[in-house]
Amino acid sequence: MRRVTKLAATVAVTAVLTLTASACGESSTEDNADENKEAGVGIAFDVGGRDDHSFNESAARGADQAADELGVDVEFMTAGNGETDAERVQRLTTLAEGGYNPVIAVGYLYAGAVEQVAADYPDTTFGIVDGAPEGDNVYSMLFAENEGSYLAGVAAALKTETDHVGFIGGVNNPLIQKFEAGFVQGVQDTNPDIEIDVEYLYENDDAGFNDVARARDKANGMLSRDVDIIYTAAGQSGAGAIEEVAGTEGAWAIGVDSDQYQQPGLAEYQDSILTSVVKGVDTAVFDLIQQVENGDAPSGVHEYNLAEGGVSLATSGGFIDDISAEIDEATQRIVDEGYEVNETP
Repeated sequence: MRRVTKLAATVAVTAVLTLTASACGESSTEDNADENKEAGVGIAFDVGGRDDHSFNESAARGADQAADELGVDVEFMTAGNGETDAERVQRLTTLAEGGYNPVIAVGYLYAGAVEQVAADYPDTTFGIVDGAPEGDNVYSMLFAENEGSYLAGVAAALKTETDHVGFIGGVNNPLIQKFEAGFVQGVQDTNPDIEIDVEYLYENDDAGFNDVARARDKANGMLSRDVDIIYTAAGQSGAGAIEEVAGTEGAWAIGVDSDQYQQPGLAEYQDSILTSVVKGVDTAVFDLIQQVENGDAPSGVHEYNLAEGGVSLATSGGFIDDISAEIDEATQRIVDEGYEVNETP
């Protein structure tokens, strides 16, 4: 297939494709999908869209790699704040009915929608990042965020000058708590005397992943209390915390999901990005697309952990080169010695 990468940013998805009647007067969604089976890959982003410099952007890189290396067409669609399950169902249905295969949902908010739509399109492979819904044709991509965050905690404990660090989460839910738990454990294992501030932008509103101003305010409050390193796990919101940290001399930000030092949209702040906890969403997305292109239909749950490079700590900028031995030692404890990192605070 020729490569065409398209962006369809939508909040209320347009009506599902109209079914075409067959010669005998019958029609079906599966027949329509079969007729369009060469459509390519469908990607449904979480809130914040492709250019969130973080989670969605990582998924997009995996799709872009597939477009470059495998020649697949890619259709991108984007969620908006406060969406209902019905809207997510409609977005996934549009992609599946259009013949896209696989259809990949980026984010746990799609779990219910994936389970519903996958049942309606059993011949389509559905992928989901950070969710594990039921379905024989569903491939779930989970990550050991707690393990990567543990390494970030070790780095923060070794680099802080004030012995006071902070964590900002986008939404107070089990997924983001994994980031918090690993980070806090890494700090405490390294130096139990360090003070750790933990705050969340929202308790149960997915706007926490798309509220740059609120993250900026939270970071400002922490910095005013002599916190000098802030780790933010909040999707696009994290850009606000990074910006605020960059305006404070001697303070460091820790990025998330993507290597945020390398993100063009954050280039002016890169000298303040100590490191990033990188989730291999791009690798997982590419792997799934490649398997489907090879004629496979993968399903089930796969966790991408530290041992297989599913999570890692970025070294861009060289700011943690001086503590590389300690980071390597912590990595070895987890990978080789089976040290257990907490998943809950």
